[in-house]
Amino acid sequence: MNTIIATFLLALLASLVLTPVARNLGMRLGAVDSPDSRKLHLTVIPRSGGLAILFSFVCTVFLVHFSFTAVSRQLIIDASLLYAFGGALVVFITGFVDDIYRLGPRIKFLLQVLGATLAFCGGVQVDTIFFAGWPSDYFVLSYGLTVLWFLLLINAVNLMDGLDGLAAGVAFFASVVMIVLSILQQNYLSAMMFSALGGAVLGFLRYNFNPATIFLGDGGSYFIGYVIAYLSIQASLKSQVGAAILIPLIALGVPIFDSILTPIRRFLMGKALFQPDTGHIHHRLIRLGFSTRKAVLILYGFSIALCLYTVILVHYRSNVSGLFLIIILAAAFVMVRKLGYLEYLAYDKFYGWLTDVTDVAGLSQDRRSFLSRQVDIDHAENMEELWDRISDTLELLRFDRAEMCLNVIDKRGRWVWANVASKNYEDLSSVATGWDKIDGDDHLFRIEVPVSNGESKIIGKLFLMKDLKKNPLSPHTFRRIENLRRTINRNLSRLQK
Repeated sequence: MNTIIATFLLALLASLVLTPVARNLGMRLGAVDSPDSRKLHLTVIPRSGGLAILFSFVCTVFLVHFSFTAVSRQLIIDASLLYAFGGALVVFITGFVDDIYRLGPRIKFLLQVLGATLAFCGGVQVDTIFFAGWPSDYFVLSYGLTVLWFLLLINAVNLMDGLDGLAAGVAFFASVVMIVLSILQQNYLSAMMFSALGGAVLGFLRYNFNPATIFLGDGGSYFIGYVIAYLSIQASLKSQVGAAILIPLIALGVPIFDSILTPIRRFLMGKALFQPDTGHIHHRLIRLGFSTRKAVLILYGFSIALCLYTVILVHYRSNVSGLFLIIILAAAFVMVRKLGYLEYLAYDKFYGWLTDVTDVAGLSQDRRSFLSRQVDIDHAENMEELWDRISDTLELLRFDRAEMCLNVIDKRGRWVWANVASKNYEDLSSVATGWDKIDGDDHLFRIEVPVSNGESKIIGKLFLMKDLKKNPLSPHTFRRIENLRRTINRNLSRLQK
């Protein structure tokens, strides 16, 4: 126990000393965060906090290793540890270079996978699918689970680094709960390693809490996420609790939830999956009117509640843990709804999306009927047959009047507009005498569709009119018109040839 406490205090002291040094170095290297529309700070702040945490953690572990206590002697510097340290350096350097030069998402992703692969090669492997209890002795499956685990925790911590002290504070709470649980399971080596990380993060938090004078940066958040992922696997391998690796998932519940929900939200919104935005949990709390400090404290509260739940779950395993989980889930649901996340899954939006998907996929009968008309148009052998089949299609779409005019060659060899065909499905003479007279007839829908012969040159127009009182627009009317236009263009190109 003395070694664990000494490790924590040594890492804390080192971080308190090294963080100002890292701040000055970050300003010189250009690893800074400038204000913009997504940022809440108004001045340039260095993003080099990862340097202080990296050196504090590594130096503390190195010094404790030579203290020759019963706990420190369990730390063996072997190939496995060197592989893991190499992976940590890869992800840290990736993030730190991104803090200066801004790397692309694909490069960062591949380098994160490389870092996780190094840890895997060193023997740090997820060997069980804990939520199902199936052994994963297969190399590919074990490798995939290990890489996924590292990527999840690395990016979970990174996504939370949006408010002063948020990511560092949540990581500190997760480290503390892992220290407590490791001690309860008499896994003192893991407790010592988490103590080094917790002390380094707490010392940095002294300068990172609102108002922050230094940020973690991608280098710092990547490194913290990597170390937590690595140490949690190591702790689970030495634990009698098979699902011990899942403990960080609960302790880091807030960033894990955000990291899982973010790509789903961006997908539903039609945004790039890796493009930064202002839709994270902390951004939404700010938009609700909370100050930066209050928003961070609210998320701290949720993190502390989840950490307490992990202790209750592991130590007691009784109905108390189930009741506490229900309370947490209820509070989380209220919070998610208050933050507006459920608006993406509202009935009208989800039903509209589902209807569009089934229509595009051709699952609806209406879409298949229209597709049949498109096939008929494609097989038309002359202009008369083409127009008859276009008319049948427009009648299916419940248009009231249609007219197609093309550029044709007259007897003198000149291109002129000529009416190819027209058709009244309904008598609209009482409401309009021509295409240009629609004043006062607000219920009339009129559209001119340009047609071509497959090239960029427009050779004609298709005029359409619908009485919306009799035949309202369907949700897919405009998509049908566009599909019809493409089919006509393709057939006109064939007929011309």
